[in-house]
Amino acid sequence: MIRKLRVQNVALIDEIEIGFAPGLNILTGETGAGKSILVDSINFLLGGRPSRDFVRTGASYAHVEGILEINDPVIIKSLEDLGVEAPEGEILLGRVQSDGKSTCRVNGRTVTVGFLKDVASLLVDIHGQHEHQSLLDTTKQLHLLDQFCGTELIKHKSILEGLLKRYRETDKALKAIAGVGNQRQEQLDMWRFQLEEIEQAQLIPDEEETLTARKNRLRGLEKLSKNASETLGLLSEGDGDGQLSVADQLARALVHVSDIAKLDPEREGLHSDVADAVTLITDIIVDLRAYTDELDADPYELEQIEERLDLIYKLKKRYGISTIADILEKEQELIKNLDALENSDAEIKRLQTARRAISSEITTVCDAMSALRIKAAGGIGESISSILRDLGMQNGRFYIVVNRKKAFGPDGNDDVEFMIATNPGEPEKPLRRIASGGEMSRVMLAIKTVMADADRMDTVIFDEVDTGVSGRTAQQVAEKLVGISRRRQILCITHLPQIAAMADTHFLIEKSTLSTIHSKRTVTRVYPLVAEKIIEELARLIGGAVVTETTRTAAKEMRLQAKVLKNISN
Repeated sequence: MIRKLRVQNVALIDEIEIGFAPGLNILTGETGAGKSILVDSINFLLGGRPSRDFVRTGASYAHVEGILEINDPVIIKSLEDLGVEAPEGEILLGRVQSDGKSTCRVNGRTVTVGFLKDVASLLVDIHGQHEHQSLLDTTKQLHLLDQFCGTELIKHKSILEGLLKRYRETDKALKAIAGVGNQRQEQLDMWRFQLEEIEQAQLIPDEEETLTARKNRLRGLEKLSKNASETLGLLSEGDGDGQLSVADQLARALVHVSDIAKLDPEREGLHSDVADAVTLITDIIVDLRAYTDELDADPYELEQIEERLDLIYKLKKRYGISTIADILEKEQELIKNLDALENSDAEIKRLQTARRAISSEITTVCDAMSALRIKAAGGIGESISSILRDLGMQNGRFYIVVNRKKAFGPDGNDDVEFMIATNPGEPEKPLRRIASGGEMSRVMLAIKTVMADADRMDTVIFDEVDTGVSGRTAQQVAEKLVGISRRRQILCITHLPQIAAMADTHFLIEKSTLSTIHSKRTVTRVYPLVAEKIIEELARLIGGAVVTETTRTAAKEMRLQAKVLKNISN
């Protein structure tokens, strides 16, 4: 339900904050006081399109914010499916309109208008003369009808879900084999060519990395050979100008330190260190000679490696893949596809038979679902028609039409349409084609009365619900609203005292003029009414501009009767 609403800079509203309560919230006020502005503000918060003069004159922006409570675990789960958490059973919706653009937020996170609508559609329903009606959506109508069909329909839907999955899998497999149609031979030829091309390449996993490393080494071969030869020469041959090699110089040094060690035994360690150096240099010379031998590569090896890498690159580019492992996987896929297509006739027949059998099972389940819907539709139609007569539409006849369609989906293969006939001799027509706002509001009230337990919407807003009704019909409208408010939060804007008297919480919408030194401004205020203030407002609704003791007495009597009626209905 809407727990708190805050509106800033919307038309005549500068800033108001309203705390709505559970049950029946009634809003009244004189014509032009701003009742429609409040509904427009809520509609804007729920994702509706603002009017051109939505932002208050002189203000740079309009801001509407609402805190909504959610107690229904099904609604909480639906919100979580949208990625919206409801900590402590609350969410915060907000929207700002500025410079022709709006910014929407859910729990402080910026979202699109479409996303805001998706969230709001789970929580609040506005029924007004010019507002979008969720119950006019045929998909919504189907889902509402289904909620009256009980657990048996739920079981059928679960079975249907499994059948649809099997059907899609079978159909996909069949199309993969037989879907090529007249291009079967072309497909075979293409797959064979691709497989032969990959097989001829004789690719090896990790081959590309090995070849790339070898290529880089060969490209630096000349420099490697020069450096290795010069190093070997310095260590084992000298510089060619009579200078001894490092190995020879170390050998001579070893003789000298040997003599030192003989004369000075304490320097035996010096002799050992030089001997180790001679051994190390000897080992290095051996390694360098082996390395220079390796560098005598095949002069054509680099060219061969580059050709091989070019082949790998072309294969990757042709098949749109990035590694040799992917190419080898493609090879196995081609082998499998060729085998299936070359031996597909028997498999095609098997899959076609399986698909027909699954389709037959689906039809059986859909037939059962349709039967349940048609049965429920008859009872709902009679109940709503009866309530319409109570609401002053003596000739109102409500129907729910269930039609079959060829395509099937998760909800079966039914199209559901709410239909109504409002006058004698007229054929029924879709509910969405009702022209009269008063008729539409009463139809919606009748539907809500019957479907209050099926539709999980927490908050329902009725604007203009009392258009064109009075007397006993007005009393019936009031009683129906009370009935719904026992299970849902209701916000109702009305001018009828019979309805206003039923309020659990009553708000007065009032227009006033604020004067400053330089100017005067008209503003709309919203006040919660209690005790005598409620009686005064009911008296105004009964008698008009002049409130008398007679109208006050009538108001008190009406309020008392309403309390008695509500206690009985409890």
